[in-house]
Amino acid sequence: MEKILLSSATELARAIRHRELTSKEVVEAHLALIRDVNPVLNAVVYDLEDSARRMAEEADAAVQRGADLPPLHGVPCTIKESFALAGTPQTSGVVARIGLRSTENATTVDRLLEAGAIPLGKTNVSELCMWMEGNNRVYGRTNNPYDPRRIVGGSSSGEGAIVGAGGSPFGLGSDIGGSIRMPAFFNGVFGVKVTGGRIPNTGQYPEAHGPSARYCCTGPIARRAEDLHLLVSIMQGPDGKCEGATRAMPLGDPRSVAIDSLEVLVVEDDGRTFVHPELRKAQSRAAKVLEARGARVRKAKIPGLERSLEIWSSMLQTRGAGSFAELLAQGKVGGFQFGREIARWLAGQSDHTLPAIILGGLESITNAMPDRQAEMVALGEELRERIVREIGERGVMLYPSHAMPAPLHYQPLLFPVMWVYTAILNVLELPVTQVPLGFAKSGAPLGVQVAAVHENDHLTLAVALELERSFGGWTPPPRMAR
Repeated sequence: MEKILLSSATELARAIRHRELTSKEVVEAHLALIRDVNPVLNAVVYDLEDSARRMAEEADAAVQRGADLPPLHGVPCTIKESFALAGTPQTSGVVARIGLRSTENATTVDRLLEAGAIPLGKTNVSELCMWMEGNNRVYGRTNNPYDPRRIVGGSSSGEGAIVGAGGSPFGLGSDIGGSIRMPAFFNGVFGVKVTGGRIPNTGQYPEAHGPSARYCCTGPIARRAEDLHLLVSIMQGPDGKCEGATRAMPLGDPRSVAIDSLEVLVVEDDGRTFVHPELRKAQSRAAKVLEARGARVRKAKIPGLERSLEIWSSMLQTRGAGSFAELLAQGKVGGFQFGREIARWLAGQSDHTLPAIILGGLESITNAMPDRQAEMVALGEELRERIVREIGERGVMLYPSHAMPAPLHYQPLLFPVMWVYTAILNVLELPVTQVPLGFAKSGAPLGVQVAAVHENDHLTLAVALELERSFGGWTPPPRMAR
């Protein structure tokens, strides 16, 4: 049981293929842990126990027949609720969508199923996938496996929590402002935001359109770094439907990367948003490890990063991301009205969380300043060119994952822009891997983002593998460790 719950998906697939384990044993071990921890975490909001058991039996029968086996044959996983999985809810935390069931699968869900993965359940999200606290009026709040008083991040909230708890080897998430990397960071696991357009977003709700479809990235959250390359390889490539995924892009092999051939750019902060001292020290330790392996390390300040919030929001709103307020208006006579919704919230009668209401209200303010938006878009394009030059073709950038380790519940409302460290990299379309780096004195996970220039996803994965060897990677929470 313990070995199963500590293993990577790659290891589990190999053990099933070589008949050292059965898929049924692997699935049952993870289902048992989910049953144990989910009452506290509220991470898995729709269970698929019955179908998972049937699929495991079919997987074991295929092994016995000597059939050709796909790379994830018999390995369990979890799926973010905002992805279509036929026959399951896809509310994205919106009360107006309660009762809606998907009739088909998202492209990436189909690709994982074809690779042999077995979904154990669907996981919680922030309302409309647009806030860093995993909370909504459909499923409630998700809690951190290392300390239930702390947030899990959003919007792939349940994925971060259940993978961090050990209840799933990997999960499927999406990221338009840090929605894979923040949950991975807060829950002590790995997460990947690919180069814009590498993996299609088809079958999500809400779905980005136009140029902004490249800012939204589908990708994995996993407890072990060795799975990341395999998972991206399985999910990548255009599907003819997603506007952002328009061409096939070769993915390099991280195992072929020599760490001593890398240039490592260390950017300690954005010049505006405070970074917790323990995160700074963890980032510095990571840089020293890479330097000891022969990489050339240098520090730099990047002008323009201090405007990350304005750049991110302006590029989203002018590149077809759609109106958040319009999504909130579903089923409402007269549409979304900020004042009315605040009054309803104060009276305990709103269908929305407070962050969603605030975001809907702020949208109208920023849309009223088109000249300012155009200025920020131009600055964002300049920043993209500047960072690409600074990192270089054989380089990676170490950058904070967040301004502080996992905050307590509701604390983000007091410090609402600390997620700019992840968000800016979406609109720059850079590939990024989130890497765990041990723990703060509080017990909350530490970590760092590893970014590279476009198409160099494999360099970030190579650094993740190296840092996992040095720092230990994911460590199960005390309550989940057996």
